[in-house]
Amino acid sequence: MSNQTVILVGETGSGMTMQIPQFVLEAVQEKNPSKWLVGCTQPRRVAAMSVASRVAEEMDVAIGEEVSYTVRFEDCSNSKTVLKYLTDGMLLREAMADPLLQRYKVTCVEYFSGAPLMKVLGRLHPVEILYTQEPERDYLEAAINTVVQIHMFEPPGDVLVFLTGEEEIEDACRRIVSKLGDQVNVVPLYSSLAPSMQQKIFDPPAMENRRKIVKRYNPKTRVESLLVSPISQASANQRAGRAGRTQPGNFFRLYTEKSFNHDLIEQTYPKILRSNLTNTVLTLNKLGVDNLVSFDFMDPPAPVTLARALNDLVDLGALDADEDKFSNLTMTGEMMSEFPLDPQMAKMLIVSPKFNCSNEILSISAMLSVPNCFIRPRGEAQRAAADEAKGRFGHIDGDHLTLLNVYHAYKQNNGDSNWCYQNFINHRAMKSADNVREQLVRIMSKFNLKICSSDFNSRDYYTNIRKALLAGYFMQVAHLDRNGHYLTAKDDQMVHLHPSCCLDHKPEWVVYNEYVLTNRNFIRTVTYIRGEWLLDVAPHYYHLSNFPNCEAKRVLQKLSKKRDRCGNPK
Repeated sequence: MSNQTVILVGETGSGMTMQIPQFVLEAVQEKNPSKWLVGCTQPRRVAAMSVASRVAEEMDVAIGEEVSYTVRFEDCSNSKTVLKYLTDGMLLREAMADPLLQRYKVTCVEYFSGAPLMKVLGRLHPVEILYTQEPERDYLEAAINTVVQIHMFEPPGDVLVFLTGEEEIEDACRRIVSKLGDQVNVVPLYSSLAPSMQQKIFDPPAMENRRKIVKRYNPKTRVESLLVSPISQASANQRAGRAGRTQPGNFFRLYTEKSFNHDLIEQTYPKILRSNLTNTVLTLNKLGVDNLVSFDFMDPPAPVTLARALNDLVDLGALDADEDKFSNLTMTGEMMSEFPLDPQMAKMLIVSPKFNCSNEILSISAMLSVPNCFIRPRGEAQRAAADEAKGRFGHIDGDHLTLLNVYHAYKQNNGDSNWCYQNFINHRAMKSADNVREQLVRIMSKFNLKICSSDFNSRDYYTNIRKALLAGYFMQVAHLDRNGHYLTAKDDQMVHLHPSCCLDHKPEWVVYNEYVLTNRNFIRTVTYIRGEWLLDVAPHYYHLSNFPNCEAKRVLQKLSKKRDRCGNPK
């Protein structure tokens, strides 16, 4: 082989994902049929799992044998595996243990620089692209009207609609059904939808119906900030390709051609430029990249983003600040890097034995690592019943303990699927949580971290759990100001409790798991904490000399003085 790396640019339908890895596998097996492994990365776990299943079917083998996939918390590969699909993150985790990836003869990744370029043509049918004459004031209304017009005037075929999120998708589904009734089969598709519901997109429609699929587009920024923003020209062209996979089709762009040419950026910004880099920085340090400032990134992240990630890891105790280089991975950092979790959750697990609640924190971490366990069906009556069922699991102190209640109830009912159905609980999510918990227990045991619980009847039972939550997520705290608004600690951003929050009151201090930006700034998965705990659990981060002037600082100053007078009570 004259080049160790070759770049293939493939059009939609060219077989880049499914066929090229099989061609490579054939070439590899000609030389040594059993020694080598071919790996192919995918950007998302759903893609890795579905593509692996389809390739296994093409090769007439069982998934999990010769063809397998590896995603976070799920590895179906075995000693027979010769072709493995995996997410980028899992390939990185394998590199932590085997930096040269010696098991792999070939790896197919999304992008690589400094290599010869080959272009693979696709097999697309003709696609006619249509633009609006004038800008649309309400793109959702325009999309619904376009669906109706397609149904009324276009030849038979399916319709795929790209929207921005769950709420918009469900709204569009209801409005399309109200206009067309049972003339069409309207199927929503978004990441938090129950897997059984997602599978409905593959069901064949009734002969008299045409299928309408409403699909989610999810632009992500830091943490879980879901901001509706224009797509790139490249994304628009890729979507257009979906209309020509099996037959000639039309693609309706609900904006003007001028807007496409002048307002949309040419390429989507790489994920490294729009993501929280804390986990990436931790992984790179584990791989031995200790000078990130001079590291040769293909797309260098903004210095402020990199600096924040480094500072966050220092605050979490994962890195030592050595002459401002942030280069030394601590023992805590070594352990954190072994958990396939975000660093804050990993830190929460590692310190949980100190609060005598590692059993409970394991369960909460597992629940946070799987899709939403609560099912909210379509239809007002069913939604009301689902909300009532959720309320039965609610805990007065917040969402994390509510998730713990759900997990305990699931185990007490022996994982019964009928119990899940009756209580509007996603059975598959609960099975996944059980599996994730078992894997996390193994990692805890590897580092001799104690698996323990407080006495359930102790008054400290829930207090210890809340303190352990705070020990990991102390950077994600909000304070209720005198005007009744929550402001994030230090950053001083106004936020609101997410509508899904189970708290029936507004505690003065809360710790949250997610910061969600939609039409408002929301904090989601929220639990009540006490302000004085901040001074005990994270004194370095909440040192008042480094705290910006705000109402939260004044409250903490009073709490600090009171604690000093009273001798640091619990």
